Amino acid sequence: MSGRGGSRWGTVAWAVGAWAAGLFFFFPVLWMVLTGFKREVEAASNPPTWTFTPVLDGYRQVFDRDITPYLLNSLSASLVSTALVLLLATPAAYALSLRPVGKWRDVLFFFISTKMLPAVAALLPIYLLVRELGMLDNIWTMVVLYTSMNLPLAVWMMRSFLLEVPPALIEAAAVDGAGLGTTIRKVLLPLVAPGLAATALICFIFSWNEFFFAVNLTATNAGTSPIFLVGFISSEGLFLARLCAAATLVSLPVVLAGWFAQKQLVRGLSMGAVK
Repeated sequence: MSGRGGSRWGTVAWAVGAWAAGLFFFFPVLWMVLTGFKREVEAASNPPTWTFTPVLDGYRQVFDRDITPYLLNSLSASLVSTALVLLLATPAAYALSLRPVGKWRDVLFFFISTKMLPAVAALLPIYLLVRELGMLDNIWTMVVLYTSMNLPLAVWMMRSFLLEVPPALIEAAAVDGAGLGTTIRKVLLPLVAPGLAATALICFIFSWNEFFFAVNLTATNAGTSPIFLVGFISSEGLFLARLCAAATLVSLPVVLAGWFAQKQLVRGLSMGAVK
């Protein structure tokens, strides 16, 4: 009995600890949402104001500054770049897993080595190239950059998912006369759909949150949502309530995407974890 009791209390302790850790990491997000409903005086008060009457002033001022174009720019760049990443990463991962090319280890290292270069080191040549091409403040510039930034990670992720596909299925499809395109569309993609969802969501989040290249290569026409948030930090001061209201609106698309895709995301991230 003592052993069972100890095991039960250990399980309870782990559950309480997990909830405590989850609430600890969630609290800043909750505080951001609550601050968006405060007045500026209440948001900037020290010590913080815990009880207040919710107002929508912050959200009104955010929409008065026309946040919609920035959200549309972020949505366009993130969705298009994510689609391109999946389109390019899936056949590359196939060639590096189920049908490995020669020196595939060198190819994988080359892909991941492109992530080792600090973004600031690549900014100057990218800026000069984009300026010469007349592509400054252009949303397609951001699409190309986001695609190139996320492609190495997507190739590695998709390769790990494709390695879990039994080779016998590919051989059976070949025996039945299926070509490469048919095999990928009708055999591989349904099997690795959770992996595709996980890869797509991660690439979408990385693109949506990217700030460094956006702040240096865009202005008014192609500014993304992180650029809009910076506008609330000015020489006049930090408008905390408006900033939190805008940050809540900017976070909603990613939160909703993760919420609707959570089942596929969990399945995709756990593929290969249990044999």
